[in-house]
Amino acid sequence: MAETDTLTYRGSEAVATQKVLRNTYMLLSITLLWTAAMAGVSMALEVPPMGFIPLLVAFGVLFAISKFRNSGVGLLLVFVFTGILGFCLGPIISLYVAAGASQIVVTAASLTGLIFLSLSGYTLMSQKDFSFMSGFLSVGLWVMLGCVLLLWLGPLFGFYSSALHLAISAGIVILMSGLILYDTSRIIHGGETNYVMATVSLYLSIYNIFISLLHIFGLFGGDE
Repeated sequence: MAETDTLTYRGSEAVATQKVLRNTYMLLSITLLWTAAMAGVSMALEVPPMGFIPLLVAFGVLFAISKFRNSGVGLLLVFVFTGILGFCLGPIISLYVAAGASQIVVTAASLTGLIFLSLSGYTLMSQKDFSFMSGFLSVGLWVMLGCVLLLWLGPLFGFYSSALHLAISAGIVILMSGLILYDTSRIIHGGETNYVMATVSLYLSIYNIFISLLHIFGLFGGDE
């Protein structure tokens, strides 16, 4: 009897995990399309680079998403969040297009998709548990944050290094790739049961990889 109950529990747990996984990828696909649409709108409107204020608003919305993760409000806020980031992305892409570097945008987008599909697909196929990466990823995030702050504040003190910029962008690609493995693993092993938060985590990894690849290809191409 106990064995039957255990099998029933594991079966229901597997069904719940598959539901979270399915909903996550469905919402992720929609939000990526929504981001592209909002980027297209800002490009059509010829919106100039907007600085950090919209990004600060976006991350304020991110905290609200966490609070309302279990309600329809949280789902709505996901589209507000991704819409703001998409709108901020438009002016960046416009700079590349205006410089005749549209191919860089296409290449960065294609490689971003390849990275995500490869890493996420590998985790799903292998069923490996990447929870051991938690400490490394946490430290890496803080290190990257410190480096980004240094890069931003550098011009105020007459310091800028393209090599540092390149190193940070490459580091972010590696770190976000690790987060894709980690987040996908958490979903399939029951560590993340909320598809809204799972979507946001994977979305941010994809978004940051794309931005970082743009910087890397732009630096090598001499367009930044």
